[in-house]
Formats: sequence, C-alpha cells, structure tokens
Amino acid sequence: MEIVLLTALGVGGATIFGSLIGFVFKGVSDKFGDIVLAFAAGVMLAASAIGLILPSLEYGGDYGIVTTVLGMFSGAFLLVLIDKFIPHPKTPVEASDGGCKASRAEGVMLFVLAIGIHNLPEGIAAGVGFGTGDNVRALIIAGGIALQNIPEGMIIIAPMLSVGIKPLRTFFYAALTGAVEILGTLIGYFAVSVSVAVLPFALAFAGGTMLYVISEEMIPSACSQNGKAGAFALLFGFCAMLVFDALLG
Repeated sequence: MEIVLLTALGVGGATIFGSLIGFVFKGVSDKFGDIVLAFAAGVMLAASAIGLILPSLEYGGDYGIVTTVLGMFSGAFLLVLIDKFIPHPKTPVEASDGGCKASRAEGVMLFVLAIGIHNLPEGIAAGVGFGTGDNVRALIIAGGIALQNIPEGMIIIAPMLSVGIKPLRTFFYAALTGAVEILGTLIGYFAVSVSVAVLPFALAFAGGTMLYVISEEMIPSACSQNGKAGAFALLFGFCAMLVFDALLG
C-alpha cells in the first residue's frame, strides 16, 4: 500500500512540479513541453499495451478478448462523455476581439477545470496497474503518466497569470488538478483490490482511456509543431519502455 500511496503522490506531484517550472521558465514551455509530451506518449503507448491490455487478456480467461475489447471501448467512451459535457480545449480560451478580462478569465478557468476532470481517468489507470501484482510495470505506467503531467502543469500557469489571477491562487488551482490524479490513483487501486473479478475489465478500461488520451490529445499536440522531432521523441519513448520491460521482466 505504501508504494501505491507514494506513486499517487508522484503522479499528482508531477503536475505541481510542472507548474513550478511554468512560473520560473515561462519562455521554454512550448518546444520543451512538446518534446517531453511526445516522449511520454511513446512510453504510455507501450505501457498501455504491455502493462494493461495484454494482462487483461491473460487474466480474462476464456472470455478475455470480449472483456478486454469491452473494457477498452468503455474507457474511451467515458472520455467522450466527459468531453461532451466539459470540453477539453487544447489551448485556453481567449477573447481575441478585445473582449473583457472577465470573459477571458472564465475561459481560462474552464480550461483548468477541464484538465482537472480529465486527470481523473489517468490517475485511475495508474492505480489499476498495481492490481496485477507486477509493481515494476505499474510504476512504469505511472511514470509515463507523471511525465506527461509535467508539461501539462507548465501550460496552465501563464494563462491564469495573464488574466490577473494572483500567483498563489494560480499555484493552488494547478495543485488541485494534480490532487485529482492522486484521488484517481487510489480509486483505481482500491477498485481492483476489492474484487479480483473486476481486474481484467479494469485493466482494459484503463488501457482504453490511455490510448484515447494518447491518440486524441497527446500525439496531435506533441507532433503538430515539431514534426519529425516529435515523432522520433515518441518512438524513443516507446522503445525505452520496451527496453525497461525486457530488462526488468
């Protein structure tokens, strides 16, 4: 349990760490953040397959393929529903037509709220990984999620400061988005601890949410401005995960 709690704090703390970088190094967030995001996408892509989806098939028994496919689509559809009710804009909403500061502030806070809500399924994925008993793979999955939280924490600082939110309150809001992941990690862990029967579905569900986040958000954001550099960073992250799995497996 101790390792799960420390992992939860690490996953959520990565967002807080990223927000501190956002305060100190506002000018390096775009390029550096996209490369880190691409690398994290590669790690998460391999981790979702090796650490979540394949174990789901293994633990699912005779109906493993059915359970895994249903679980993956359920995870993806959950994020679609979240997007429907609370859109997750790629960049903060700003009034380019000279709109009032209050309107821009509302848009920025919607952006921050959306990030916080979308962090919950990612935290659940980190916690579910420990249900297999393979702590090494679970830690790698959590590490990939934490890695992508760093640039995410960076990008939410400047928009809040730009609309007049005080630095201390800005940091508090950023920390709340990280706290959501801590909660999600604990929920995921306890869900599979209560009943082993839900483990195959929970693993696939977590894998589906990760694949959706990677394909719908991370890869387009990381590669749209960096092209080949982003693609190679993603490939390097994927191969790094394979190497870790081979060495530690």
